[in-house]
Amino acid sequence: MFLEFKKEVLRVLGKYGDERYLRETEYADLCTTICFKLAKDMNRSPVDLAMEIAQELELGDYVGSVEALNGYINFFVSTEFLEDTIHVISEENENYGNLNIGGEILIEHTSANPDGPLHIGHIRNSIIGDSLARIFRHAGFNVKTHYYVNDMGKQMAVAVLGVEKFGVDENKKPDHAIAEVYMRMSSVLEKNPNLERVVNNLMELYEKGDEEVTKKFRNVVNKALFGIKQTLKRLKVDHDDFIWESFFIRNNYVSKIFEILNNKNLIKKEDAWILDLEKGGRVVLRRSNGTTLYITRDLAYHLWKNENFRDFIDILGSDHKMYGDQLTELLKLMDLKPPRIVFFEFVSLPEGSMSTREGRFISADELIDKVKSEALRILSSRKMDETEKEKIAEAVAIGAIRFDFVKVAPEKPIVFDWKLALDFERQTANYIQYSHARACSILRNAFKSGERDFQFRGELCTKEERTLVVLLSKFPYYIQKVIKEARPNLIAEYLLTLSSAFNDFYTSHPVLKSSYETKTHRLAIVNSTRIVLRNGLSILGIEPLERM
Repeated sequence: MFLEFKKEVLRVLGKYGDERYLRETEYADLCTTICFKLAKDMNRSPVDLAMEIAQELELGDYVGSVEALNGYINFFVSTEFLEDTIHVISEENENYGNLNIGGEILIEHTSANPDGPLHIGHIRNSIIGDSLARIFRHAGFNVKTHYYVNDMGKQMAVAVLGVEKFGVDENKKPDHAIAEVYMRMSSVLEKNPNLERVVNNLMELYEKGDEEVTKKFRNVVNKALFGIKQTLKRLKVDHDDFIWESFFIRNNYVSKIFEILNNKNLIKKEDAWILDLEKGGRVVLRRSNGTTLYITRDLAYHLWKNENFRDFIDILGSDHKMYGDQLTELLKLMDLKPPRIVFFEFVSLPEGSMSTREGRFISADELIDKVKSEALRILSSRKMDETEKEKIAEAVAIGAIRFDFVKVAPEKPIVFDWKLALDFERQTANYIQYSHARACSILRNAFKSGERDFQFRGELCTKEERTLVVLLSKFPYYIQKVIKEARPNLIAEYLLTLSSAFNDFYTSHPVLKSSYETKTHRLAIVNSTRIVLRNGLSILGIEPLERM
């Protein structure tokens, strides 16, 4: 609904309606700063110009009033807008926030090497990617998600050699067991550098499709992936397909890449096959022994993406920025569409960075168990069935983790601190889940007393109610912003603001003890808030609990 208000503001402004100058502000529902631009060009006072323009404007159905203030032109929604907002939310319900955009998009995320369990750095990628997929899907896109499995890298060859030499502890979760032998083999390689030729030979044989070596690689990769998929499922992260890197060797897409680049006379064939980029420097595409590199196979993957999807997003760590630039430049040289890349900063520990090879990391499994344990402790005094308590603790733990990792803008780093992660007094997912549960509780009590007549009346709105309804109208607006900016933290920030406004509302505005007219009016607000909080939590992969 706020999007409709925004359109009407632009229409009311007429020739002054430039979207670039529209701003959200605490002083109005929307304002324009156009007068500062015009005043500079016309050598006039922005204050005088704003007053002059504001007096000429004719109001619309959703623009209730206009004022000029200190050079700004402020716009305020009408009573009709407030009433239509509550009506639309109630009518659209689970579908509220769908922009009916249409089209399809591929989102590749997580794609961690299958040489061990996901750690807290990996799952920031997972949670950003999965949240974007859910938001795009809710907006109306046909979304596909991929996990790109790096089964051809050196890490996998080391893991394969480790499994061959030490075996796998079948009593451990398989991804953790693979990590154990990978780290053990890495230590052996450091002391015996001559073994590097064995690793290189394994990589070469696997790329050539040697049957025995291929079985070994597939066995190790599948074991690790089995454990990784268990962790992702618990985090409520889903992938439509796991695309193996070797697939693009086997289906000749790598050969197609060489053919395209050869036809453009871009490859320098020396001992290795090299390509010099204008901005990205020198890139090796094939080693002297004939094996390809990760970027070569990734180019093949993106050729496949170009053939099968109109739009695609890659989620990459910030340490891949140079790689992302090289990939983009190469694809453009090949007349292919590059991906829209979302770079995220890493999660670090207070004591320093993490390393899978050195075994210095906090696994996602460990994180989930720790947070769930704390949630169970908090719930221990609650009078509820133990099964329900367990279910709620799991939902609260997953919600807290997902929210902690998505609420910070991707381009900002996170220092993960156990104390903060286990502090349930902060404004986190738990706070939003509780707000949703509170709305559900109010409605349950209303239903018990036989009250089902919700009649919102715009003229009855107090300041707090008006603020809350305008916020409810902005849900589709923030979804649209995420679609444009690929920053899911905007939804997290919005839900915190909405929850705070709802808590202010029900703290100072009795609902069930009000007069009939006021009660039905406020129940309509509570129900609409419940719908938006539920939809918002769902698109962040967080369970909207009805009881806590």
